[in-house]
Amino acid sequence: MRRVAVIALANILSLLALPALAHHSASPFDSTRTVTLSGVVKDFEYTNPHSWLVIDVTDSGGRVSSWSFESQGPAFLVRIGILKSDLTPGTSVTVTGHPMRDGTHAASFMRAVRADGKVFGMGSRGARRTTTPG
Repeated sequence: MRRVAVIALANILSLLALPALAHHSASPFDSTRTVTLSGVVKDFEYTNPHSWLVIDVTDSGGRVSSWSFESQGPAFLVRIGILKSDLTPGTSVTVTGHPMRDGTHAASFMRAVRADGKVFGMGSRGARRTTTPG
């Protein structure tokens, strides 16, 4: 009887985990394409469960549009050396990411390069903070 109860509890707990797995899906992003945009940091929402880097991009006609780049939460970003203070409002930056499939001005964060050449990127073993040789 106890064994049946343990198995039932394990099954219930595994079903409860399914929404968490679905939440972390990358399906809204088109991993076969990348966008690279230059602009000015509007906000760096350093929040859980995901951080968002928001930049204002000015097109050739002078129109400004905001783009949001989704990244990991603050604990992960701190571990890899990306601090909120690295990308403050007003900072000139070029950001690369996988765009949303639906055309929304958003993408998954892959890499950011500040005007001073400092590079913040997501590598195969997590993100890494590097400086552009020069």
